[in-house]
Amino acid sequence: MFDKPIVMLDFETTGLSPDFGDRVTEVAAVRIVKDKIVDRFVSLINCNVRIPRFITELTGITQAMVNTAPSASIVMPKLMQFIGTDILAAHNASFDAKFLHSENRRLGLMPHSANLLCSLKLSRRIFPGLSSYKLTNLSTSLGIDFKSKAHRAEADAEVAAKLLIYIGKHIRTNYNLTSVDPHVFNEVNKISAAKVSVFLEKKFIINTKL
Repeated sequence: MFDKPIVMLDFETTGLSPDFGDRVTEVAAVRIVKDKIVDRFVSLINCNVRIPRFITELTGITQAMVNTAPSASIVMPKLMQFIGTDILAAHNASFDAKFLHSENRRLGLMPHSANLLCSLKLSRRIFPGLSSYKLTNLSTSLGIDFKSKAHRAEADAEVAAKLLIYIGKHIRTNYNLTSVDPHVFNEVNKISAAKVSVFLEKKFIINTKL
């Protein structure tokens, strides 16, 4: 379905912003090829920081778990190698982008993808009017099940990937397409939800007639 591979990324962290000293505790990245998840990279990360109690209560990630995990200097280069040159996506991408760039800056690494495709923004535009676009609520609204505990990186990345596949199938069906270029999602995210339908009709229906 997708004509280019996409890697869906998710970080669990000690807080909301690396600007306040927060660090990554876990990462998951799953690769989508066409309409299937075909590969994944998952690791806890020891960033030598204290795990707040509320983070442990939310995620289940304990201090003991990260104390024995590999360091960011080991995990992040492996993550960047896994991503390669594929399109990179995340749910609420601005959050994950902050931590991706912060951890890479510490290590002098340069991500290939400057921007992350945001499945949260995309969902707001493709499915306007839902009560919530948080991943847990959105997945329930669309009938996408979590196979394991939410707020762990692998579970969240997998559900976000399934969400992106769901959106791709929705567009492919509604506009009678054989494949979907993921780059069109970045175009959709730049316009308001009210204009999306007209934009997609012009882009896909007119093009199929040429």
